[in-house]
Amino acid sequence: MSSFSISGEFVDIFKQKIYPAEIIVKDGKIFSVTPIDKTDLKNNGYILPGFIDSHVHIESSMLVPSEFARLAVVHGTVATVSDPHEIANVCGMAGVEFMIDNGNTVPFKFNFGAPSCVPATTFETAGAMLHAADVETLLQREDIKYLAEMMNFPGVLFNDEEVMKKIAAAHRLGKPVDGHAPGLRGEQAKQYIDAGISTDHECFTKEEALDKLKNGMKIIIREGSAAKNFEALIDLLNDYSDKIMFCSDDKHPDSLVLGHINQLCARAIAKGIDLFKILKAACINPVFHYKLDVGLLRLGDPADFIIVNDLKNFEVRQTYINGILVSDDENSLITTIKSSLINNFSCVPKNIGEFEVKWNGEKEISVIEALDGQLITNKLLCTPKVVDNKIVSDTERDILKLIVVNRYNDAPPAKAFIKNFGLKQGALASSVAHDSHNIVAVGTDDESLCKAINLVIQNKGGISCVSTINGDYHEKSLALPVAGLMSNEDGYIIAAQYEALDKMAKQELGATLASPYMTLSFMALLVIPHLKLSDKGLFDGDKFSLIQ
Repeated sequence: MSSFSISGEFVDIFKQKIYPAEIIVKDGKIFSVTPIDKTDLKNNGYILPGFIDSHVHIESSMLVPSEFARLAVVHGTVATVSDPHEIANVCGMAGVEFMIDNGNTVPFKFNFGAPSCVPATTFETAGAMLHAADVETLLQREDIKYLAEMMNFPGVLFNDEEVMKKIAAAHRLGKPVDGHAPGLRGEQAKQYIDAGISTDHECFTKEEALDKLKNGMKIIIREGSAAKNFEALIDLLNDYSDKIMFCSDDKHPDSLVLGHINQLCARAIAKGIDLFKILKAACINPVFHYKLDVGLLRLGDPADFIIVNDLKNFEVRQTYINGILVSDDENSLITTIKSSLINNFSCVPKNIGEFEVKWNGEKEISVIEALDGQLITNKLLCTPKVVDNKIVSDTERDILKLIVVNRYNDAPPAKAFIKNFGLKQGALASSVAHDSHNIVAVGTDDESLCKAINLVIQNKGGISCVSTINGDYHEKSLALPVAGLMSNEDGYIIAAQYEALDKMAKQELGATLASPYMTLSFMALLVIPHLKLSDKGLFDGDKFSLIQ
């Protein structure tokens, strides 16, 4: 590998200094960092370590890892801590192998974990199961860096044998265990942390995060396409800079085109937080916590670094990974490599009658209240709208029908009602439905719901939108043939197609949520309170049981 030198304002996070310097890179590593006179600078950019997304499901970008990397490097991201939990729930071990193999085709540092909860619960139908022995087999690999988020926090609290075996295996192999315990506080939070669980990215209040920090946990501040906790938690960085990291968790392709961890740095600077504390969270802390082979601009480190125009907006001029220039002047130098396909999809088209909800004289029904920018939902009791002895969507009160269809076997659809999507007509459907990725749909009428769901089935996975214009149906879909979660096409094209669907959902159907498809994808996520819908029925996240 050739050697080269580069000069700029060197941002030394460890010494908390910024000074003009020349960096020499040899064989992909940092050979020297030499202070120079400011007049010798060849450019006026700032050189700093690359950004790391400390918890992300690559699958949520709807892009295979190689395409995710292609978009992310433009924003200075050089590495991710990636949980392949989504594809594992669909395709099992083969899905994890697919992610690792595809990630290895590009110059980017994916750091995958061993999924801890496949399936996430016993109250839904998933496409695969990973037992403790499978998880230990993954953890024994050098390229598996950690045990991914332990979502089954009741299993930890009640010492479930399989759960504790997975945690014990990680500890035995010296690998950290990621947490997932939304709302857990007090003695239960302490018990969860004492089991050896080291992080949480699910805190949605400062008080919850403080409670966990004081019990020894590290907090990952999340700002994704749907779940947004930055504003609630960012002030913690002032006092806990050694214990804070940044993540996106789930980021759709259109928002990845716009920015990544660099956006969080810019927002934190705008709030007056110390630069070096911000960069510790964005660049340094993940490397030490997860023992990543990611360079931090020290002598002998891999040459993973970025050059930004300034330390206010963090607009990235260049990104280097292992000394390879992967992004230059907002242009990705990673080329698209069309991947192979892997999937698990076995259901037939549905008919309208399957989505009817018979009225049995109920005066009140349970309704899920979706919350914009949050994964948690509220439980409501509402008077149903009844037409011809059937409970139907009520657009005036914004109480719409929610459907989950088993994608792995032919079974009757699960039906419920949801508030806050704002649709005035039509329907949305998606096979991206955490965590088991059955088909989830919301709509104003059964015919639209049926059309939207059948579009997804026809594509063997994807997202769809159906509206009516002057009595005619207008249909649009995006096929996701890789596990029903991802496309293997050009990431920028997929981002544009997704953006068109998002626009249609808002302008034609009236969706009022900031990210309606992302929010929809979490309405089947049973491990987040309070009320959700699986393919087996309505689920109470507080009682952790199906509602009979």
